[in-house]
Amino acid sequence: MLFASDAQAEFAAAVSRLAYCNPFVPERIEQERVALGSEFVDADLVWNVAQDWDGSRPNIHKLRERVERTAADLRQRLVEKADATAKELGLYEDVAIYLLYYRVHDGFRQAIAGEMASPKQDLAAVYDDFVLACDHFLNVPGLKLGTRYEPEHLFALFFQVRRAFFHIFNNIVGRSMPAARLRAEIWHSIFTHDLRRYRRVLYDRMGDLTTLITGPSGTGKELVARAIAMARYIPFDPKSKSLVSDYAQSFYPLNLSALSPTLIESELFGHRRGAFTGALEDRAGWLETCPPLGTVFLDEIGELDPTIQVKLLRVLQTRRFQRLGDTKTRQFRGKIIAATNRELDREMSAGTFRKDFYYRICSDLISTPSLYDQLIDNPDELRSLIHFIARHVIDEQEANALADEVAAWIGKHLGRDYSWPGNFRELEQCVNNVLIRHEYRPPRAAAVSTTEQLARDLAAGRLTADELLRRYCTLVYSQTRNYEETARRLNLDRRTVKAKVMGDA
Repeated sequence: MLFASDAQAEFAAAVSRLAYCNPFVPERIEQERVALGSEFVDADLVWNVAQDWDGSRPNIHKLRERVERTAADLRQRLVEKADATAKELGLYEDVAIYLLYYRVHDGFRQAIAGEMASPKQDLAAVYDDFVLACDHFLNVPGLKLGTRYEPEHLFALFFQVRRAFFHIFNNIVGRSMPAARLRAEIWHSIFTHDLRRYRRVLYDRMGDLTTLITGPSGTGKELVARAIAMARYIPFDPKSKSLVSDYAQSFYPLNLSALSPTLIESELFGHRRGAFTGALEDRAGWLETCPPLGTVFLDEIGELDPTIQVKLLRVLQTRRFQRLGDTKTRQFRGKIIAATNRELDREMSAGTFRKDFYYRICSDLISTPSLYDQLIDNPDELRSLIHFIARHVIDEQEANALADEVAAWIGKHLGRDYSWPGNFRELEQCVNNVLIRHEYRPPRAAAVSTTEQLARDLAAGRLTADELLRRYCTLVYSQTRNYEETARRLNLDRRTVKAKVMGDA
């Protein structure tokens, strides 16, 4: 038997689950509780930006120390030829994987946060130590583990995991469950729900899958796209001891709503000199500029002209395209992420968004929650978000005072029930406005049309049968301006229609 006790076996099983779970789901914290037992220190249900991101949580330190002891003890027992089942060897592998990740954790954190004087040289030093640790724990004499581990692949994967955590944790703020679910969704978009399978076969194939991000304006869709793009798998070259490409230069955003169809085509596909008025020289587009490990982000995809949808559909199907005015076929090797605040099911019903294009871009779907949804879940979140914004507007010493001032102003003038139609972007402007002139004037809400109001009241069940008929007759009459035509459309008597319309006058 490999394990010295049932308690050691249970700890290894808990660490095995921790090694491959999504760090942004509440279950992650519960697995820490199971692993540490009475040593567990109570913490929030989810990791969020209100905490230190650098791994200084006490439970992580306790786990690291205990994993070090457990891995060393299990390795020694294996060296001494202890009998081990395939399941026990699998648990040992996972404990070793967890240990190896935290051996490079701090070096990766410094590299990603820009704290290293020479990241390339320092990463090389981290890699040298990592290779020795891999050899020690994964190449036990006379032992055949069930999985083949190349140090350079594990190193690249661990660096990807650290980058993903950094960009998700620091860009997607909030302690509400909607915010936590969004962070977990982004993690799945990068690694899928099965990190073991990802490590084995999917790590270099996720660029073939397109991600579609939906949600209201101002909810951080570009931040989501950037987090995914900055966390793609980048191979590590053991000869040069460096990553094969620079992840910091891998994001190519394009806002489609800001450009005409011709300019969109030019930005995406590039053009040849003379392809259209103003095309004075050959130009490469984003699809050509984007490297194999890069990402093109198409914001406001719902605004895309149907003719360009067809062209982009071909790119997604064949990975090939041509510049405007050119016949040479070129290849796109990167990843595409699209975003929209439109309801694409309605756009497809109206014929303005192609169904075949939609089904090509929705391999992976993420929905960003509104600020109102986050505040409904956790009303105290407003003060936390205000403070987060204040820290970026003003220095740390003044952030608390500004946050208190803004929160007090909102409580007095807008109230806790304000819907924040502009979402997080509106909250940012509210903080700026209160900072400058101690007031914020929300934009006046656009008048709701008769059709929209009828639909809302109908969906909410606020209408009696008589009210419904009266308002519907009035609505159709406003379109026809004729009692006879209204009666014909509704299959009602003309006098009934007139009575209902006049009654509404």
